[in-house]
Amino acid sequence: MDFGITFKGFISPERARNLAKQAEEAGFTHCWFYDSHVLWRECYPAIAMCMEHTSKISFGPCVTHPNARDWSQAASLFGSLALQSNGRFHIGLGRGDSGVRVLGKKPANLARVAEFTTKVKAMVRGEEVQYGECPAPVKFPWAEGYELPVYIGAYGPKALQTAGEVGDGVVLQIASPALIQWFKDQAIVAGNEAGRDMSNYEVIASAPAYFGTKERCLEATKWFPAMVGNHVADIVEKYGDNSGQVPESLTSYIKNRQGYDYSKHGQSDNPYLDFITEDIVDEFCVLGSVEDHIAKLKKLEEVGTTQFNIYLDSGDEESIVEKYGKHIIPHFSK
Repeated sequence: MDFGITFKGFISPERARNLAKQAEEAGFTHCWFYDSHVLWRECYPAIAMCMEHTSKISFGPCVTHPNARDWSQAASLFGSLALQSNGRFHIGLGRGDSGVRVLGKKPANLARVAEFTTKVKAMVRGEEVQYGECPAPVKFPWAEGYELPVYIGAYGPKALQTAGEVGDGVVLQIASPALIQWFKDQAIVAGNEAGRDMSNYEVIASAPAYFGTKERCLEATKWFPAMVGNHVADIVEKYGDNSGQVPESLTSYIKNRQGYDYSKHGQSDNPYLDFITEDIVDEFCVLGSVEDHIAKLKKLEEVGTTQFNIYLDSGDEESIVEKYGKHIIPHFSK
């Protein structure tokens, strides 16, 4: 199992560089940035900067969305970053959450996610692609055949189907082994039914990790199930909470949810955390002692997780990276 980190764009450039270098030296293989251009600084200048100070670790947004940029512009950006980093660039892709909601817009539909995926990958490869009403196909003359990995964020049945049909993997914002297995199985079945080879399909579990006492861990990470609750609320609105299409263990915890403050997105001081229980925080995150982390990560690996991506949003970021490098990643070396 590989390991990644994700952090927000409001940390200083110097600290971003140092965290990326520290993560690479500790054995992490991926460094992700949130792509939410209003709440946090634009992530791609930071990615380009960190690439210049590292040599092995891969970078990308976790996650971007189709409405952030025209797909031809996005393809040029992604292809350029892949080229200048010698192939160390991947993307996570979703429908759009905070990046669109803070502007009063709605997330993209799944057809647009699928179209964005296939057209961007083709452009980065160097193929000709039809663009809107343009009379002739468009092509990057500088592209060198790079196969851009696209990992699609999903929870609901249709999103998981899309992730399986067109994605190179799925991004799951949760660290519950039971739910990871359910989500993964849905995506892989969809890919198999579409005639794809799913043998190298990536399953990325993205969630906070924190060390310390139970009380300290819960206080530091209770923002995370509240953030996940936004996506779950969308699923419940579409499918209901007893449809059988989504596990009740995912939908039941938001029954007392009152709302969400996007100005405090992904932060522990979000005012709408009262509905979060200790059991949910413990199930969704990786918490406790080094031994507790290893035990849960082994369970995640057993159900098919190929990368554990730590959301570094809870404090003690450098310490967490150090502990993973010294005490945890060696237990999962390939």
